Amino acid sequence: MNGPVETKPSRGTFVKSPDFNKKILVVDDESAILQTLRFNLERSGYTVVTASDGRSAVAMAQRETPDLIVLDIMLPVLDGIEACKEIRKFSSVPIIMLTAKDQEIDKVLALELGADDYVTKPFALHEFLARVKARLRRQTPIQGGHEEAISLGDIVLDPSRQQLTVRGKDVALAPKEFSLLRVLMENNGRVVTRQTLLDKVWGYDFEGEQQTVSVHIRWLREKIEEDSRNPRHIITVRSRGYMFKA
Repeated sequence: MNGPVETKPSRGTFVKSPDFNKKILVVDDESAILQTLRFNLERSGYTVVTASDGRSAVAMAQRETPDLIVLDIMLPVLDGIEACKEIRKFSSVPIIMLTAKDQEIDKVLALELGADDYVTKPFALHEFLARVKARLRRQTPIQGGHEEAISLGDIVLDPSRQQLTVRGKDVALAPKEFSLLRVLMENNGRVVTRQTLLDKVWGYDFEGEQQTVSVHIRWLREKIEEDSRNPRHIITVRSRGYMFKA
């Protein structure tokens, strides 16, 4: 793992998270960092399982079915990028990547392969714990009544079933992709700015880059457009944002 993590205890009393029953898989090859993160997560009320290499992380993710994964990019046996790719083949669990400041390309690649967020090292523990809490909060399903499906042309999005049908075929989406498409379809024919998408899909407390939106838009186009290079449904409006057209 590149870069230090703030290990001094915060002043005041730790307050247990309301998600105390959530299980988190933490993956890092440096024992000291792994134990620091584990200690602070458990102190916040989470159940924690750990792995020290990418291959073990994939196996652990499949066996333990965690509610969230914290995955370092620099790992032995199988690096974090490849581990993320493997995990996405069988799970849509939220993944927070740990990246170094000089790994801009890796950040983009991680998001393309399915990571939901990233924390840049070095980082403070309070920032890390806030990201974990925010990601789990957004992952929690909203209880309530039936939500009507959104049907626009040959695309049908059903929030109740978390299901997407494109030209009569079911298309699997990661949670972030589903939320992104939902916001765009709910605003059919209207421009939605990148900042609005960040706020609604990633949350107002997301501190990543607006490039995150572009990466996920590209990934979404590859799944719903007949020609992702010539999109008919998800249109880029230069200097403003994106617009969905039925």
